[in-house]
Amino acid sequence: MTTEKLKGKRVLVTAGAQGIGEAISRQFIEAGALVAVHYFSSETVANKLVEEAKAKGLKAIAVQGDLTLREDAARIAAEIESAFGGLEILINNAGSLVERRFHGDIDEDHWKTVWDVNVTSAQNMSQAVVGLLEKSGESSIVNLASLAGRKGGHPGSLAYSTSKGAILTWSRALAGELAPKGIRVNALAPGLILGTSFHNTHTTKESADATVATIPLGRAGDADDVARAALYLASEFDGFITGATLDINGGVYAC
Repeated sequence: MTTEKLKGKRVLVTAGAQGIGEAISRQFIEAGALVAVHYFSSETVANKLVEEAKAKGLKAIAVQGDLTLREDAARIAAEIESAFGGLEILINNAGSLVERRFHGDIDEDHWKTVWDVNVTSAQNMSQAVVGLLEKSGESSIVNLASLAGRKGGHPGSLAYSTSKGAILTWSRALAGELAPKGIRVNALAPGLILGTSFHNTHTTKESADATVATIPLGRAGDADDVARAALYLASEFDGFITGATLDINGGVYAC
């Protein structure tokens, strides 16, 4: 079983204290993993997750940093090595739409911010921990992309959708480079996942209802739907899955 494979494994979840990231962190803790919960501003939730882990007799740490900065990513990697002695799993979950802007309204600062939050952060963190992952032998990176990276997203999400499409391609390219090091790299592409700050901020009820009406399963997803998929891909240490994207969208395949 997935949970049995994860006992004692060392995990870093970026943006692991809110939304999908919080669900992923909590499910890894429930599976008996040692979790480093990265946060940018959600310190209270990160510390709560650490306490939940400790209550189960597990070691966990909260690590703060701006992952668009290489020096912060390097510091976090050092903190994890000091606390855990190594790392088997990296979940690159950090990302944001930032705000909706149409093509003609996207200035250089907005474009760079969206790209850095969604792509540069994953590149920086992966580079910082790749040495730890290689030393651990069979390791795994799971990158959070989006259905928007396949379909182009809803109006006003052009920059975000482009960055998530880049994550899909980057994951395939990275999988090829890291396979000889024993590191598998895969991506998740969630569709409409309600109950998170992302959609609470950027998606109206009317838009969500209209999207749900097009989903074959007849409902939106939730953060736990994505977390279970993340744990599955991360746990296949001796598996044959790399360079793949797992779609979590209730059957929406009109890409």
